[in-house]
Amino acid sequence: MTPHPAVCPTLAEGPSYALESLCRWIPRSAHLAGVGLLMAFLSTLRGSVPAPGLSRNMAEGDTLISVDYEIFGKVQGVFFRKYTQAESKKLGLVGWVQNTDQGTVQGQLQGPISKVRHMQEWLETKGSPKSHIDRANFSNEKVILKLDYSDFQIVK
Repeated sequence: MTPHPAVCPTLAEGPSYALESLCRWIPRSAHLAGVGLLMAFLSTLRGSVPAPGLSRNMAEGDTLISVDYEIFGKVQGVFFRKYTQAESKKLGLVGWVQNTDQGTVQGQLQGPISKVRHMQEWLETKGSPKSHIDRANFSNEKVILKLDYSDFQIVK
C-alpha cells in the first residue's frame, strides 16, 4: 500500500523511515477520509476549500439544519400558515406549521442553511399579506444529517 503523495508528501520526495512507518500502517482511505472531514469542517467555517465530493455551494453554506420557530403578532386568521407552507415549499424546505392556543404560529423548518435563513427572514419581516408580525423567536437550531420530514405540512 503506497501512501498518496498529498497525504504523505515526504515519501514522494524520498524515503523517510519514520513517516513511511506511520503512513504504511494507516490505510490510504483513512488518510483521505480524515482530510475530507477536516476540509468539510473548515468549509463550514467559510473556508475556501470544499470537501471532496461536495459542490462548492453545499460546502459553503448548505449544511442541513433544523430550527424551531414561533411568530407573534396578528398571525392567525390571515392565512399565515398557508403562506408559510407555500414559501417553504418554494424554497424546498420541509417541516410543519400550526396555530397555538396563545394566538401565535409555531413550527419547525429543515433544509439547507441558506434556504432556512431566507425563510427565517421571511417569517420575521413578511409573512402573509394581511398579517402583522411583532416578533419571531427561533430556537433549538442544530445541524442535522438528514431531513426528518418529506414535505412541509400545515398541522391542524
